[in-house]
Amino acid sequence: MDVFDAIKTRRSIRRFKEDPVSEEDLRKILDAARWAPSAGNRQSWEFVIVRDLERKRALARAALGQMFIVEAPVVVVVGANIQRSSSRYGERGATLYCIQDTAAAIMNLMLAAHALGYGTCWVGAFYDEEVAKIVGFPSHVRPVAIIPLGRPAEKPAPTPRLPLEKVVHIEKYGSEWTGG
Repeated sequence: MDVFDAIKTRRSIRRFKEDPVSEEDLRKILDAARWAPSAGNRQSWEFVIVRDLERKRALARAALGQMFIVEAPVVVVVGANIQRSSSRYGERGATLYCIQDTAAAIMNLMLAAHALGYGTCWVGAFYDEEVAKIVGFPSHVRPVAIIPLGRPAEKPAPTPRLPLEKVVHIEKYGSEWTGG
């Protein structure tokens, strides 16, 4: 699958088949995540793989009742290691760079999963403290996303996107871009 095709055809999946995720595929997906760029190459991401049904239920409850999380055969909880980033970049590393790093890793993870025929959904609405407790994150690792992963049991239509002319500016904000 070409990268542009992967970007345009990836969807947020909220219904999953029961098919297991092979260890080989999971390794490829996580390896793609760790190849994401990071500030100062600090690689401030942490990944917890969850397969246990009760732990998935607890995550779904902590994610404001998003019970579709339980359906996925694998759930990846992605955390930002604040210490790893702030050790070089101080406050900016703790509040921004580690979040940017994990966001890049999450997108790599989701695109790699899609390329291998899996579906994912970026779940960001949850109670941080509860999720951290469920997966055992220490205080210096902040939960950033819960990513259910499995074979899709649905095929959602693409969602609309704003045209480039609405979001691209030339030289400064507010200038119009005409695509040229």
